[in-house]
Amino acid sequence: MDKLKQIYKLFPIALLIIVIFSIYSAYQCFEDEQTAKHQMTELSSQMQQLQQKIIKNNRIITDNELSKHELENQSISRQEQINEQLKDNDCANRLIPMPISGSMYNRAKSLRESANPSKSAQ
Repeated sequence: MDKLKQIYKLFPIALLIIVIFSIYSAYQCFEDEQTAKHQMTELSSQMQQLQQKIIKNNRIITDNELSKHELENQSISRQEQINEQLKDNDCANRLIPMPISGSMYNRAKSLRESANPSKSAQ
C-alpha cells in the first residue's frame, strides 16, 4: 500500500514532466517549421532572380548572335563590292613578290589576333 501511495505521489510529477517535454517538443517543431518556411521563401526568391538572369543572358546571347550574323553578312557584302570594283583593275591583278605578300599576310594575321584575344588564346 505504501508503494501505491508513493506511485500516486510521483504520478503528477511524472505527468508534469511529460507535459513540459511535450510542450517543448511542439515548440521546437513549430520553430523548425517557421525556419523551413523562411528558408523556402528565400530560396524561391533566389530561384526567381536566377531565372530572370538566365532569361536576360539568353536575350543577350541571342542579340549577340544576330549581331554576329549581321556583321558577317556586311563583311561578305563589302568583300563582294571590293572584288567587283577590283575585277577590272590592272593593278589589283598583278602578282606581289612572295616575301612581301608573306610579310603582309603575317601582319594582317597579327592584327586580327590582337583585335580578337579570345581566338589567339585557343
